[in-house]
Amino acid sequence: MKIACIGWGSLIWRPDTLLIHREWFSDGPFLPIEFGRQSKDGRLTLVITNDAKPLRTLWALMATSDLAKAKKSLELRESTIPANISSITATEDTSDEIKISIKKWLLSLDIDAAIWTNLPPKFKEEKRVPTIQEAITYFREMDINSRKIAEEYVRKTPRQIDTEYRREFEKHLGWTYEQ
Repeated sequence: MKIACIGWGSLIWRPDTLLIHREWFSDGPFLPIEFGRQSKDGRLTLVITNDAKPLRTLWALMATSDLAKAKKSLELRESTIPANISSITATEDTSDEIKISIKKWLLSLDIDAAIWTNLPPKFKEEKRVPTIQEAITYFREMDINSRKIAEEYVRKTPRQIDTEYRREFEKHLGWTYEQ
């Protein structure tokens, strides 16, 4: 079984223990991604949110053909719970729009399954994406150490993940892409 891991954020530049072949491809499925989740360390991380414009994601081939092992690898890398790791196989039926989009992409590349991190939006303990102004204000009010971590995440996010929020962060905070 060929399994793709779909990514758009820190998995790309810091896969750590994730069981992938180390090459990331830039022709992943189009998914609605935005900086919409306040993480424990203060970053605003990228998540799937229906309010965002679909963007081309990245993907890497897993170095295992076992779907359960692939999902566990992503779960461990993300330090999360199984419920936050999603998957779809090329033969699976679904009515979920995100999964339908990913399944079409799988079929076009003759890949058997895909996995991805599926954390919900969250800001200030509410299940929502912050507004652009809330995000900018949040970054400006951070302590220097938290701000440095948050800035690194935004700057290292692959250039092709060109979200509306990212353009505003560049304009108002000067946080341009850095490899």
